[in-house]
Amino acid sequence: MSKGKVCLAYSGGLDTSIILAWLLEQGYEVIAFMANIGQEEDFEAARAKALKIGASKYVLVDVRKEFIDKVLYPAIQVNAIYENVYLLGTALARPVIAKAQIQVAEQEGCFAVSHGCTGKGNDQVRFELSFYALKPDVVCITPWRDPEFFNRFAGRKDLLEYAEQKDIPVTQTKSKPWSTDENLAHISFEAGILEDPNTTPPKDMWKLTVDPTDAPATPENIEVHFTAGIPSKLVYYEAGEKKEVSDSVELFLTANKLARRNGVGRIDIVENRFIGIKSRGCYETPGLTLLRAAHIDLEGLTLDREVRALRDNFVTVNYSRVLYNGLYFTPEGEYIRSMIAPAQKTVNGVVRVALYKGSIQILGRYSSTEKLYDATESSMDELTGFSPEDATGFIKVQAIRIKKYGEKVREDNGDKLMEL
Repeated sequence: MSKGKVCLAYSGGLDTSIILAWLLEQGYEVIAFMANIGQEEDFEAARAKALKIGASKYVLVDVRKEFIDKVLYPAIQVNAIYENVYLLGTALARPVIAKAQIQVAEQEGCFAVSHGCTGKGNDQVRFELSFYALKPDVVCITPWRDPEFFNRFAGRKDLLEYAEQKDIPVTQTKSKPWSTDENLAHISFEAGILEDPNTTPPKDMWKLTVDPTDAPATPENIEVHFTAGIPSKLVYYEAGEKKEVSDSVELFLTANKLARRNGVGRIDIVENRFIGIKSRGCYETPGLTLLRAAHIDLEGLTLDREVRALRDNFVTVNYSRVLYNGLYFTPEGEYIRSMIAPAQKTVNGVVRVALYKGSIQILGRYSSTEKLYDATESSMDELTGFSPEDATGFIKVQAIRIKKYGEKVREDNGDKLMEL
């Protein structure tokens, strides 16, 4: 007799394939849920694999547009980044996947949900806090925190051997023992040989981007158009023909294509996980890296100085922390998201970009609606607009407290100059 239905977040990879078989061994009926969030996946093969292992049903939900419109574009508007380098590719996808999984669980009459996140990682926190916000009474089965499971499968070698015994096909092999997670924004590589932070990733590990040294020798020029901080059009050339895309899914896919073939978006970092452990991760984030860089540049032209400072110092850092820590569906998450759009009303314009061997070079930018920049006023060759004499009073006012500070230091140090 079945213990009840469980909705498993199924990736088709090693861990969740083993978990599916294990849940069946425990007497559960399993609904294999998969989100199409832009990963390059053979969904039909994943369906066949899940059903072969024993899932009673396979449910695929296309969440790409929601992912872009509701999460990726706001992340670009706020220039989201964690520890000054990580563009949050994995974390950004989790709220969308969790929401779709809870919807499927309710539709299929599941009393519980399950996932393949490890007991040392961030994703277990991200998924489960989202689950409990969306469906407070849900039961969450977590194999990698169950002693019966993790004692049986102490490492990836055990998982691979079990998969071989059960005739479960897997893409991971003993010769390439690293874990990956992919979505429309990025792919991550962790574990295995990458756990030594001084091990250089092998060239054949990278999946999405051309090696920068192998990228075209000629820069590729494109235009990124923004409306209220959101990418609204991408202009590029294919075989000499000018092309434009504006649909959000097509735009993001095109940004990925352009950045990938020019080697843009690779990073290799050691980050601080929310759970308190340092982790080494390698990431490819092509299109998001491109669009975010263009957005940052356009803000220099169109965004008020004080608005930008407040946004950068409060909204950006806290939005990134909320996303990374899995706190999207929380009061603070709702509050911080409400602060993104008001700062973006003036961010309208076009950024011209060159992609070249892993780099993004800004060629220029313009806006037909925002007038914060005045070439005449800024010019060193003209006196129109801003008189140099005006700076005298400005400097005098700024110097009042600086002089007091200098007087005190000289008094305390016997008129000696301050150390550099």
